[in-house]
Amino acid sequence: MSSALIPIFLVILVDVLGLTLILPLLPFYAEHFGASPMMVGLLGATFAACQLISGPVLGQLSDRYGRRPLLLVSQVGTFFGFLMLARAEVLWVVFLSRVIDGATAGNLTIAQAYITDVTPPAHRARAFAVIGISFGVGFLLGPAVSGWLAQHDPRWPVYAAAGLSATSIAATAFLLREPTAAQKDAAHAPSAEPGPALPAGRRLNVFSWAGYTSYFRRRTLGTLLGLFFCFAFSFSLFSSGFALFSERRLLTAAGTPWGVREVGYVFAYSGLLGIFLQGGLVGRLVRRFGERPMVGVGFLCAAVAYALLGVTYALPILLVSASISAVSQSILRAPLTAMITQQCQRDEQGVVLGLTQSITSVAQIMGPLLSGALIGRGWLHGWSIAAALPALVALPLWATVPRSASGGVEAR
Repeated sequence: MSSALIPIFLVILVDVLGLTLILPLLPFYAEHFGASPMMVGLLGATFAACQLISGPVLGQLSDRYGRRPLLLVSQVGTFFGFLMLARAEVLWVVFLSRVIDGATAGNLTIAQAYITDVTPPAHRARAFAVIGISFGVGFLLGPAVSGWLAQHDPRWPVYAAAGLSATSIAATAFLLREPTAAQKDAAHAPSAEPGPALPAGRRLNVFSWAGYTSYFRRRTLGTLLGLFFCFAFSFSLFSSGFALFSERRLLTAAGTPWGVREVGYVFAYSGLLGIFLQGGLVGRLVRRFGERPMVGVGFLCAAVAYALLGVTYALPILLVSASISAVSQSILRAPLTAMITQQCQRDEQGVVLGLTQSITSVAQIMGPLLSGALIGRGWLHGWSIAAALPALVALPLWATVPRSASGGVEAR
């Protein structure tokens, strides 16, 4: 792995740790202020909606002014959002804090663009696994620490997330260097195309419908983007509803409903598995079997894992479901992202990476709203089936992807 990726790995890791500290806490935190399951879902959707609008703008600005300055802007917004969340006394302030965080949430898109800037296409699957490893480590440490801290005071995990956000700002300011023109040229050396040495000549805003449509019309690329939506929507339904599901379905040894601690420890268990899988196993499997077969296995695992939640009433079955889910998440993210970038010309990759983030935001708007509606009505089994359905839909769609999809760029 290139030494240029070490600072971005640290930045992503610290950011993900901050986010995963909040993940198991936020539903219970909102309920403390009187939020219903539907309001909890609306809270998650609000953040994603703000991200959907602001993400492409931040991406465009990073193309123009550089990755590092815009990454700092995004991180500062996250920091102030966490501080406001920690000091909230009423529900509307909780919503406002998520609006501020969402309006500046472009970390992942900018980090992906940075990786593309410094990594040749042949090595991108392993390079994008940096993000997967970061999520694995984040899901191991963040939720576990959140569960432990929340036992003492529910605000402590939020203050800890703010502290990590400040650390991320410092890491970006002092460790991360802006990609040089030489690095960008080296990353795209196999290409003989004319044009700028950036992976993104332009980015689309949320209202550029005609621009988005042109990418979906390409047969292979459009199919891969559809698969990415299935992946993001399925995971959004699961992650946004799991805390509310656990609170209503599972009991501790003392006979009390599950809370932040128990939910945090399950996420931590999934993160531990993710570290082992992303730490080398997934890369070896991709090299042996190829990206396309691994994507199919990943969707099958996701469908099984989420459907199994519907018949989960005790910890052993839950751990089986969590294990299968960790396998699917580890397998899907990096190969799918790599295949998508390989279907783009050099001057389109930033646009398409921004498009994948927009797709993720749409999924994160729909997922919490649907989870909140289903769980609020007590349809816990229906929620698990809803989470499994996008992965099931993805399987016949995946079968239409040509075997050569990871080998070259599709004609425009």
